[in-house]
Amino acid sequence: MRLISGFKPSFIQYLKKSIRTLTSFPQRSKTQNKLPVAYYRGGTSRAVLFQRNHLPKDRSLWDEIFRGVIGSPDANGRQLDGLGGGISSLSKVGVVGKSDRADADVDFTFAALGVKDTSVDYSSNCGNITSAIGPFAVDSGLVRSSVDAKSDALVRIHNTNTGKIIHSTFPVIENGDEAASVGSFAIDGVAGTAARIQLDFVNPAGSKTGKLFPTGKAVDVFEGVRTTCIDVGNPCSFVKAEDLGVRGDISPSAIEEQPRLMGQLDRIRRSAGVAMGLASELEDIPGSIPKIAMISSMDHHHGQTPADLTLRALSVAQAHKAVPITVGLSVAAAALSPNTVIAECLGRQRVDPAGIMIAHPSGRLMVSAAFDAHKHLSHATVFRTARKIMEGNVFWKQAA
Repeated sequence: MRLISGFKPSFIQYLKKSIRTLTSFPQRSKTQNKLPVAYYRGGTSRAVLFQRNHLPKDRSLWDEIFRGVIGSPDANGRQLDGLGGGISSLSKVGVVGKSDRADADVDFTFAALGVKDTSVDYSSNCGNITSAIGPFAVDSGLVRSSVDAKSDALVRIHNTNTGKIIHSTFPVIENGDEAASVGSFAIDGVAGTAARIQLDFVNPAGSKTGKLFPTGKAVDVFEGVRTTCIDVGNPCSFVKAEDLGVRGDISPSAIEEQPRLMGQLDRIRRSAGVAMGLASELEDIPGSIPKIAMISSMDHHHGQTPADLTLRALSVAQAHKAVPITVGLSVAAAALSPNTVIAECLGRQRVDPAGIMIAHPSGRLMVSAAFDAHKHLSHATVFRTARKIMEGNVFWKQAA
């Protein structure tokens, strides 16, 4: 103290604070964590895919890993410090491992991550990312295909989020150890063409609720708006755009620019979730389910695209730029069910007799469903494309 006794008290305090700051720096020798991953596009989404045996057995450790890899939470909404893309369709993770079930080849667990918050949501499946799981299983050697380039591979997927089985059928190349990526099939919302992937959702009704119509009705009323609640692949709720005072072909950006509309849709969604039995309180309803979409007939669409109806969906509080696959599957089943708001929007003639053609912000999607003789929903089908973008090691830092 004798050495600094001649200095002013303010300078001494500054010096002490500087010393504390310097000694509080984290150790520079601490390395980043790394794990082997693959990065795939599935339909109109992208996800980081892990093999289950590369992750800790303690699943409580997964959330921190996923947030670090994706780059969440990011208050700026860009996820620049990870592999996310700043929107819900690019903030996704999948975990795949060999299945012990007799009716499945692999188990697939899906996680949707919040962009600006810390949420890691396992409450639902993602149909788009499901389209990447079969190719990933073959590419990574989890499933050994016995077919060659002249045949299609079949991978049976058990989705752990919903307990449902999905059959993924797609072409392979050479010895059957790699999924084909080149093909002539195109999906709206993705540039170019690729190999076609057929997804058959087997017995898809009641994924979370155990019932096709969880409330027991074709139409309920929430917030004064007629709503169809249906569970095919994921619980979904549908309302007519005209009942909310908007056009069916409203753009996603225009939806998000209307706080009143966004709030009303979320209140309807949460009320529908409680009625479906997903939670007992509105605030306990997850962000990802039930999904909600506005439906309208083609009379309320300015475009010239041939379609049976128009759809605008919300996903994790964001207006979707296409259509979530499980929402599309719910449309296909509801279209075949009398008195639903979807059935009311359909005209007498279909654009394609093979299914329901849905117009969405990025183009069109055709979906189909079939009921057996006992009026049981036997399957719902959609066609997608997927591609491996990269594989290697991903690095992430421990949370500060």
